[in-house]
Amino acid sequence: MKKLVTSIVSIALVGAMLTACSSGGGNTGGNNGGNANTNDGASNAGTETAAEATTYPIDTDKTLSYWGEINGNLIGVKATHEDIPFFQEWQKVTGVDLEFTAPPSGQVKEAMNMLLASGDLPDLIEYNFIGDFPGGPEKAISDGYIIELNDLIDKYAPNLKKFLAENPDIDKMVKTDSGSYYVFPFIRYDEYLRVFQGPIVRKDWLDELGLPVPETIDEWTTMLRAFKEKKGAAAPLSFNSKPRFFNDSGNGAFSGAFGVNRGFYQEDGVIKFGPAEPGFKDYLKLMRDWYAEGLIDKNAATADTKALDSNMASGATGATIGNAGGGIGKWQPLVEANDPDAVLVAAPYPVLKKGDKPKFGQMNQAYASEGTVAITTAASDPELAVRMLDYGYSEEGRLFFNFGTEGVSYNMVDGYPTYTDLLMKNPDNLAPAQAISMYARGSYNGPFIQDKRYAEQFFALDTQKEAVNVWKNTDAAKHNLPPITPTPEESSEYATIMNDINTLVDEMMLKIILGTEPLDQYESYVEKMKSLNLDRAIEIQTAALGRFNNR
Repeated sequence: MKKLVTSIVSIALVGAMLTACSSGGGNTGGNNGGNANTNDGASNAGTETAAEATTYPIDTDKTLSYWGEINGNLIGVKATHEDIPFFQEWQKVTGVDLEFTAPPSGQVKEAMNMLLASGDLPDLIEYNFIGDFPGGPEKAISDGYIIELNDLIDKYAPNLKKFLAENPDIDKMVKTDSGSYYVFPFIRYDEYLRVFQGPIVRKDWLDELGLPVPETIDEWTTMLRAFKEKKGAAAPLSFNSKPRFFNDSGNGAFSGAFGVNRGFYQEDGVIKFGPAEPGFKDYLKLMRDWYAEGLIDKNAATADTKALDSNMASGATGATIGNAGGGIGKWQPLVEANDPDAVLVAAPYPVLKKGDKPKFGQMNQAYASEGTVAITTAASDPELAVRMLDYGYSEEGRLFFNFGTEGVSYNMVDGYPTYTDLLMKNPDNLAPAQAISMYARGSYNGPFIQDKRYAEQFFALDTQKEAVNVWKNTDAAKHNLPPITPTPEESSEYATIMNDINTLVDEMMLKIILGTEPLDQYESYVEKMKSLNLDRAIEIQTAALGRFNNR
């Protein structure tokens, strides 16, 4: 961001528009198959028109401006994109110089508000246009912020075009209802890559206390009490609350035991909003009771990633929600440094009755809207931007994004790209999740196709590999919504409704769980949601789901 407009009115207007939450309420779960859209108004990536191949590095003296967040694994490790070897090398291999701007960690939406209000757009924006832009990509295009990419992909992105033509179910996800391509997508190509988050507990403490890995809510309560009373854990259950309270619970951790999650989901084709369903009150009661008993971090309302890392490393926390890589992979060496016998393992998503299958859990679809890159209407050379971005879908580019630079971060061993000790046994004591993020993007998202071979090495610990199998045992695919969006005409209405409702839900959760309001206030909050036109939001979501199914 080069300039900031000081007009409070402008920022407030755009800010109000953008603070609405995603249509999926944080869920990016299961999808429906189907053929690629062949809308006459938009060209299809599967057409026979030959896209023009690009030779890398591109011979150009132009510089493109790039706006995007620095991965959380590198917060506190590197301050800017320019300091990160991957981004240095990306410019070299593509031949395109990039001028980076990074929004503050945890404040991406707020920074985007100001960026759009400034009117001074970069060439490229890395952003979640489905989850974080009200009205979604159609609205971003019609409002004149980003450009439709159909013709440009047809002409200058042969690698992406070929991939989408060969994968029509994914092609269906990465375009809008009207058939417009709008970003260079992040693709989790193998099913093994789509589950990576869930509950994590200290197995060594459980063994010492003679307790099993918890499966039910009652077993969780018993475990947390034991962690507090017998292990002296000051924050038995701790979690990240940035950008919103209990940020990683949106997929249904704990609330799923009561049949709901934090956002929209589908039940036999009927869309529901979790916080307005009866089970959400039971979830709030559980969390309220745990907090009052000192089983949840007393600073839970404000805890960020650094606070959670500190709690895990010090032994103040024995349970959390996290990723196999950036969670277990990052925290295991931290807890070992304090206690050589420490072991972190995955726990199933909890249920009420032992033996039941969890209704919800983290499960992404092949197309994940995070880390995707759009070209703005201010781009000085859209053709160059497309050619540069198409690199991530070439064979060479896929290796680079997933594994980094051959001879530095990986070596080809019997045809298998193998991470070097620079990443897996980093001399600066960086955890593999941090080191991989320094030299590649395999461990998080971006404009490329993720490779299963990254995970086979990234999950170096048996506990990480086992975690995926534990967490994937849910019915999330039946209930999570595909990437749906309102129409541009509905988007402002939907954004206003959900901005107000999500603000209300955040307020409700904090006040009831922290004990500043009685649990009985829940019903009054549900009435407020209805008065804010929740039924209309569900109606809009239902129509959007129908359009997606008909793409």
